[in-house]
Amino acid sequence: MTRRFFLQSTGAVGATAATEVTLERPQTGQPHAGKVLAFIQPHSDDEMFVAGTIAKLISEGYTGHLIRTTNDECAGPGTIGETILANERDNQEVARVLGLKQVFDLNYRNHRMDGISALEYRARLIFLFRLLKVDTVISYDPWGHYEENPDHYVTASGVEAACWMAGMNKDYPEHLAAGLKPHAVRERYYFARGPQLLNRVVDVSGHIEKKIDVMLANRAQGPAGEAGARLRRRLAEQGLLLPLLGDSEETANRAYIREFLLRRDRDLGRQYGVAYAEGFHYIGPQESAIEEYIQKNAVKVR
Repeated sequence: MTRRFFLQSTGAVGATAATEVTLERPQTGQPHAGKVLAFIQPHSDDEMFVAGTIAKLISEGYTGHLIRTTNDECAGPGTIGETILANERDNQEVARVLGLKQVFDLNYRNHRMDGISALEYRARLIFLFRLLKVDTVISYDPWGHYEENPDHYVTASGVEAACWMAGMNKDYPEHLAAGLKPHAVRERYYFARGPQLLNRVVDVSGHIEKKIDVMLANRAQGPAGEAGARLRRRLAEQGLLLPLLGDSEETANRAYIREFLLRRDRDLGRQYGVAYAEGFHYIGPQESAIEEYIQKNAVKVR
């Protein structure tokens, strides 16, 4: 399904200009069997924007990997060392719940990625894209507007450059000498916290419970984790009861996420006739005009 979509940012996903939006629906079977995706996130809780799409693609046959670019030292409990360890454990659990095969932690300093060597960072991504033979990436949008976190926009710009450079045969020839081959990333699902060029909406309704499972794995930081249970206890101390939160800490945590943290997904889904959706600036395989012309016009010679 496609439709004309224009929305200025009001807290939901927005488009910076009118564009055709494709609704990506669930597919049966394993149409993506043999394909590889890499989810590149700066922080262990960034999957809250895209966990439904990742779960959908994994269920449709993708093999997935998680690349975290920072060490998350600035968001979490205790000392800096305790925070780093707590987030590392959460990140591993996020990958496990999503069914991702491997985790690669690049461990750049949290909130300091704008001071790192862009060349080194890009080279590390190129190596991983070639090693893993990545077909599809999911990451922050390098063209998203009003992004204040340097870890987000630096991660994004490095991903975009590495996607096409990984396919070049003269960049980092030592990779080729070691047995790797050029391998360009052909599909990109880019997400943003603010307004962006939105041209693909993914129906994640069938994977929303999995998304809640993933968000619950983030206990060190983020608004999920034990937030529902904490709210339930606070209300109880005031002699109040919120029926939404149920009769246990587990039901309270899940209900809190579903009602308050998935509102963005619910609002976007409503616009496209589904229960929950995630929005992206999608860049797909570029078909060669020459090859397209050949397919349409070439004839066999006897």
